[in-house]
Amino acid sequence: MKRIELAIESIILASRWLLVAFYLGLGAALAIYAVSFGKKLFEFVPVAFTLDDTDTILKMLGLIDAALVASLVVMVIISGYENFVSRFDENDGKVHWLGTIDVGSLKVKVASTIVAISSIHLLQVFLNSVSYTTDQLMWLTIIHLAFVASAFMLAYIDRLMGLGKAKKAGEGACVCAGLLRILL
Repeated sequence: MKRIELAIESIILASRWLLVAFYLGLGAALAIYAVSFGKKLFEFVPVAFTLDDTDTILKMLGLIDAALVASLVVMVIISGYENFVSRFDENDGKVHWLGTIDVGSLKVKVASTIVAISSIHLLQVFLNSVSYTTDQLMWLTIIHLAFVASAFMLAYIDRLMGLGKAKKAGEGACVCAGLLRILL
């Protein structure tokens, strides 16, 4: 019976390597998105000096939005691989945060990036508000606030989890002080 249990556990543990297909697919999608970004930049350059300030800002915000989305994809690929599949081998070109992002921190970083992307999109909408109805503006703002509230809740939960880990490590006084800071 123990051999069957060990075999099942080995299969389950080995199944994590199936995630590599998802991370490679995200890498391919990122390459396609880079081409799309290049196209947007190539179309922006010739008209950059003929656009008014608002249109220039809208184009630049679109490029910033694309960069944030690309950064989000890279963050998910690297930290997902590192957390769920295998550790990267030590090398001189190692990114300093590699291996330090746990699942909770990754959720907070992803939520923060989504809030940033949503903020940029909302700014684009407000700069071009004549193209939107009042109801559309209201709903876009409500959706953005939902992203903000979700990010705050994830950060709060991650903070509480960190305080719980600190308490287990014998830092009870620091935990109480930290909780008071959060609550106040």
